[in-house]
Amino acid sequence: MEQKSAAGLAILLSCLDGIPAMFAMSKPPFAVKTRIHRWIRYFFFSFATLSTLWMINNVRTRDVDDSMFQSSTSIALTDTPASLELRPLLAQPKRGLIFFCGSGIAADAYIPLLRPVAEAGFTVFIIKLPWRFAPLESHKEIVLSQAKDIISTHPGLPSWVIAGHSLGAALSARYVQTDTDHIAGMLLLGSTHPKSADLSGLRIPVTKVFATNDQVAPREKIIANKNLLPRQTRWVEIDGGNHSQFAHYRYQLLDGDATIPREQQQAQAREEILAMLKQVD
Repeated sequence: MEQKSAAGLAILLSCLDGIPAMFAMSKPPFAVKTRIHRWIRYFFFSFATLSTLWMINNVRTRDVDDSMFQSSTSIALTDTPASLELRPLLAQPKRGLIFFCGSGIAADAYIPLLRPVAEAGFTVFIIKLPWRFAPLESHKEIVLSQAKDIISTHPGLPSWVIAGHSLGAALSARYVQTDTDHIAGMLLLGSTHPKSADLSGLRIPVTKVFATNDQVAPREKIIANKNLLPRQTRWVEIDGGNHSQFAHYRYQLLDGDATIPREQQQAQAREEILAMLKQVD
């Protein structure tokens, strides 16, 4: 009897000894899950980092001669934290152009488009966006305030045209609602804005320039908001152009392929800018 009890006790103890082993065996699956979750986090972090670097590289200014960023006998170029100023030197300018950059695009990417405007006798201010994207509402308010400061500190230029590309066009549409005393004309490049604000009552000249291969601001969405602009708005379609070729950078995510050279697209856009500046009082 004692032998049976001893044998039973031995069996019970062996079972109890096996319980920690069972729990020990259950640990590896949790450890595996932890490693999987860690690798998933690493993957998404790496993907986000590479995507951001790819995007930054694509919107980096390129294919612009260094001389375009320098002053000359005819143009004084001033680079400040808020803007790039292009001031004609050979004649007293009568009008000014305020141009808002597109989201993520550096101000100097618009130099090839706008330097000839200054050479034609108009002072140009290219407004920089905070963090290049102006992601917060407060950033957009800063940009609009900077434009007001520029106008107020240049009383010798009583007449102004406001313009912008993409997000810059949206900012132009916002600005013109707050300052009707100084803005004599507005020009919007590659943008579906205004999307909600009704600007149909504006009495100043308005020009909307868009490109047939622009998939960031496609034609159908631009035309869908036509009723929010004045009836006298001039609509200019650039056949074969796309979104990114309004400036000098590589590629805009989701954009279509251009079938005309960048210089040709910008020449057409510049023609409209100069026409606006020449017609306003």
